[in-house]
Amino acid sequence: MSTPTPSAAASFGAAVFLAVLLVASPPAARAQPATPPLGAASPRTLAASLNVGDVVFIRVAAKPFREVAAATDSWTNHVGIVIDTSGEEPLIAESTFPLSRTTKLSKFAARSEGGRLAVARLKAPLTAEQQQQLVAAAERRTGIFYDTGFDLHSRRQFCSRYVREVIEEATGIQVGEVETFATLLTRRPQTDLAFWRVWYFGQIPWQRETVTPASLLRSPALVPVFDGVSISDSAS
Repeated sequence: MSTPTPSAAASFGAAVFLAVLLVASPPAARAQPATPPLGAASPRTLAASLNVGDVVFIRVAAKPFREVAAATDSWTNHVGIVIDTSGEEPLIAESTFPLSRTTKLSKFAARSEGGRLAVARLKAPLTAEQQQQLVAAAERRTGIFYDTGFDLHSRRQFCSRYVREVIEEATGIQVGEVETFATLLTRRPQTDLAFWRVWYFGQIPWQRETVTPASLLRSPALVPVFDGVSISDSAS
């Protein structure tokens, strides 16, 4: 029997650690987040205005993702992309733990802490051909294991890389900023480096390149469509 490499062992260990944290983390609270939102809408209301290619941002309550938000000085820590608006409700393609998949908008929104949700759209409308290419790009990435190391060049996926690559493959447009962990984690002096040392088993990969949900949200290639709170259809 072969002995696992240190990187493989670290990836497996991080995956187990993430699974434990996801189970232990509190469910998404429905209280309003600290930052006042710009509006409120139900998934049904949002669905009427969504297009294939729209990028949807939420905030997952699990500890590792809260640390991602803190390190990027942003409320958001998870992102997906709309790939179908023809059914009962839009489908969001996303890279999540353990495998990339599609999720109904209402379920995607329900996972967000405080109901916080934002939608952004490429400045130039997608052509019918680009929409088809975007759907195909997302489908090719379905069923891929989640990358707990957030490595832009690994064989696995994570949410912001997934969305960035799907858009680029379909349109040639790059969204989000590629940056090293050294740049990302030292930008804010209050970043909890102790957490990230534990996450990476004592050795933060400072020169590893990554891309974050926050950098996608701030991308000049995107324009805001909605920014606020997702509420139940009965309350709308």
